[in-house]
Amino acid sequence: MVEYVYGLDRRVPLLPDEPGGAPPELPRALDLACGEGRHALWLATHGWHVDAVDFSQVGIDKGRTVAARLSRSVRSRVDWRCADITDLATAGLTGPYELILMVFVHLPAAQRGALLRELAGMLSPGGLLLVLGHDSRNLTDGYGGPQDPAILFTPEDVRAELGDADLTIRVADAVLRPTEGPDAIDALVVAERNRPESGEASA
Repeated sequence: MVEYVYGLDRRVPLLPDEPGGAPPELPRALDLACGEGRHALWLATHGWHVDAVDFSQVGIDKGRTVAARLSRSVRSRVDWRCADITDLATAGLTGPYELILMVFVHLPAAQRGALLRELAGMLSPGGLLLVLGHDSRNLTDGYGGPQDPAILFTPEDVRAELGDADLTIRVADAVLRPTEGPDAIDALVVAERNRPESGEASA
């Protein structure tokens, strides 16, 4: 989903602006509940430095095993961390990030809202927060996924939980995902951190 929808490899150039110039600083991404690192490794191969975080050491170890088959430069761009994603400060993760992925992270509403607001504050100006998970409607109209309605959500839930965060919502939709059975229904939200006005930046 991440790679073919958003073209994140094209957001930041990997080459210097001028011949002989220094390469641009790598953009930073945070991949929450990274699992075995599919998204983190894709981003790393496209020039991003990624903090990949998961509570499961097994998942982290599998990600490192896959990364070991890649080039040293790609491996060096992923910082694997086994940590509680609801306690990012303790893990030393404070940002700023140009991209934060919260993909199939399912928490009770109060925890989810608190985490979303924390993540919004960790974005750099112009940075993207991408939230993707099983939609509440998947229980009745979709297929698979968690069966506990307390941890499912809709795009409208995420929009409300972000509240008055300094973000512009770019996408807030239910999207269909093919499975071995009927299509699953996912909730997708992409929000961008607002850039300061020119007067604010120079003040």
